[in-house]
Amino acid sequence: MTEWNRRDLAQGRGGKEYFEQLLALREGAREELAGVLEVGPENVALVSSTTNACNVVLAGLDLSGEDEIVTTDVEHFGLLGPLLASPARVRVAHVRDAPPDEAPRLVSEQMTSRTKLIALSHVSWVTGNSHFPSELPRRPGVSILVDGAQTAGACPTQAVEFDFYTVSGQKWLCGPDSTGALYVRDPERLRVALPTYMSQSAYDIEESFTPKPGAARFDSVWYAPGTLAGLLAALEAAPEWRYERTRELAAYCRGRLVEAGHEVITAPDQAGLISFGAGDAAQAAARLYEAGVVVRDIPATGWLRVSCGWWTNEDDVERMLNAL
Repeated sequence: MTEWNRRDLAQGRGGKEYFEQLLALREGAREELAGVLEVGPENVALVSSTTNACNVVLAGLDLSGEDEIVTTDVEHFGLLGPLLASPARVRVAHVRDAPPDEAPRLVSEQMTSRTKLIALSHVSWVTGNSHFPSELPRRPGVSILVDGAQTAGACPTQAVEFDFYTVSGQKWLCGPDSTGALYVRDPERLRVALPTYMSQSAYDIEESFTPKPGAARFDSVWYAPGTLAGLLAALEAAPEWRYERTRELAAYCRGRLVEAGHEVITAPDQAGLISFGAGDAAQAAARLYEAGVVVRDIPATGWLRVSCGWWTNEDDVERMLNAL
């Protein structure tokens, strides 16, 4: 990233060679992100965040006030915001206090003849539990949007099973801020409601524009070369064993918290997040930060949340427990 930023400063941001290299970096990032999702690059759009991706989907679906969306009570505003801005009615499945494998049933119970979209996270940022989206009911005319902010890079996504799957580049993928991706199963079926310069292949000022083929028509961000280089470097550096190591460390962290007498919210064998009770969680998070341990509190729950990435180890868990 530093090398590219210095190059931009010294040589400027223009010229044929510059743009050829920029476009090559974009396509390289698209291919690497497609690899994470185990889908074709033609089905991947480049976006700035999962929130951006959710807005692209909701805008393109053209839902009306007669339509309904089903979501859960443990979603991030990055997903809820676009849902609530939609004219459709939002129905909420209460899954927070239920066993994780009950989520598909609880979601299906909220579905009606007006349901046009199921929108939920693969793994909740609140509980750390999976919603088992692969087990959701499939009905004609009902799309499934999965927020993969807490899965892409932490565990297999199974994105190909859904209509839309969003990715945060800066979380488990270790990329720069303001990077991400959107998987679109059938790009022709989603309207381009938020066009950008990068999403068109041609346009006529008096008529219309021609979207790029595939999911590239939903590209919504112009990444600087340094950002692209950083994202590519992070994606290429991820070890093949990252999922196994993440699961192993999360299990270790959960077990040690239980041994220490903490109320652990996250069920066994989920993904990389572990949530647990901590009384005044905001104060506890601040105290841990001063001790060199970075965790976060989940607002209005009294819970702390630990991210057990492949880049951390058992010593980090012990350091957190000692600080607690």
